[in-house]
Amino acid sequence: MNAPSADLIKIAPGFWASLRGVGVDPVDVARQARLPLSVIHEPLVTTAQYYSIWQAYSELFGDTAAGIVKLATAYETAQYPPAALATFHARDYRDALNRMVRYKQMCPPENLRIREEGEQCSIELEWQHTDQPGPPVLAGITLAYLLELGRRGTGRHLTACSVEFIHPMGDVRVLEGYFGCRVRTGADRNRLTLKREDLDRPFASYNEELLEILTPALERTLEERQSQFTTSAKVKWILSRCLTRGRIDIQTVASELGMSGRTLQRRLTDEGLSFKRLLAETRHEQALAYLADPTLEIKEVAFLVGYEDQNSFYRAFRSWEGETPANWRAAQEHWRSALVTE
Repeated sequence: MNAPSADLIKIAPGFWASLRGVGVDPVDVARQARLPLSVIHEPLVTTAQYYSIWQAYSELFGDTAAGIVKLATAYETAQYPPAALATFHARDYRDALNRMVRYKQMCPPENLRIREEGEQCSIELEWQHTDQPGPPVLAGITLAYLLELGRRGTGRHLTACSVEFIHPMGDVRVLEGYFGCRVRTGADRNRLTLKREDLDRPFASYNEELLEILTPALERTLEERQSQFTTSAKVKWILSRCLTRGRIDIQTVASELGMSGRTLQRRLTDEGLSFKRLLAETRHEQALAYLADPTLEIKEVAFLVGYEDQNSFYRAFRSWEGETPANWRAAQEHWRSALVTE
C-alpha cells in the first residue's frame, strides 16, 4: 500500500532562506540529516525527512533552546506562506490563533488544540499521523512562533504564563528569557499558556481586504486536503493512536469515524482492504518505529503496538520480518554503526 498523502509535508521556500539568515547553510543541514542535497529544492518531503531536517538544524546550531529563539525571531514576515500570512493579518490575537489552529490541519505533522478557561488560554501541540513525536526543536519552534505571532501582530512584547515541553530543550534559561515565564521540561505534553486578556488585543497588521482574498482560497484548500484522505488512511491514523488500549475492533474505529461498523467495512472493501489487514499493517509499521528507539525494551514495544503478551508479538513480528525483534534491532544498530564509520 502506498503511503497516504498525509505523510507528505510542504516546506515553505522561506524556510531555507531563514536558515541562511541565522548562519546555518542548508547544504550542511541536508548533509547532517543524511539526505540528498536535492531536498533543498524539493517542495515536498516525508515526515521522516522533515524530522531529520529539523534535528540536523538543532545539532548544527549547538543548543536547542538557542536555535529555537534565533529562528523564531529571525523569520521574516514577508516569507510567510499564505496560511501564516492570513494569521498575521487577522483582526486580533484570538482570531490569529484560531486561524492558526484551523490552517495547521493543512500543514502536517503538527496539530494544535486551543482552550480558553478562566483567565488563561492554553495551546497544546500534538503530532499528526504518527505516535512518533517530532524533534524537540520543532516543538519549541512551533510554540515560540505562536507567541511571536502575537508580538508582531499587536506590536507589544507579550509574555506567556507558562510553557511545558516533554523533552529536554537545552539551556532552558534562554527559553525563559524569550517566553518571559518559567519553562518546564519533562512534562506530559507540549503546551503554551497565555493570558486570556491578551487575546483581545487588536492586530496593528489587520488587513480586511487581504483576508477576504486569502480566506476563501485557504478554506477550499483545507476542504480539498481533508477529502483526499482515504477511509483506510483515516483508519490507520486512528489505530496508531489507539493501539495501547489493548483489544481494538472495527466497531471502536467506526465509532471514532462517526459511522457504523458495517459502513466502515463496506468502504474498506471498496478500497480493496480489510480492517484486519490495516490493523496488522499499523502494528508492523509502529513496531519498526519503536524498535528503532534503543531506549525501549521489547516488552514495552509489544505493549505499545497492542499485544497483551510478548509471545504473540514475537509470532507476529516473525511473520512480518522473518526474524525476532531482537535480531532485527541488532541488525539495524549494526547498519547505523557502519554508516557512521564510513
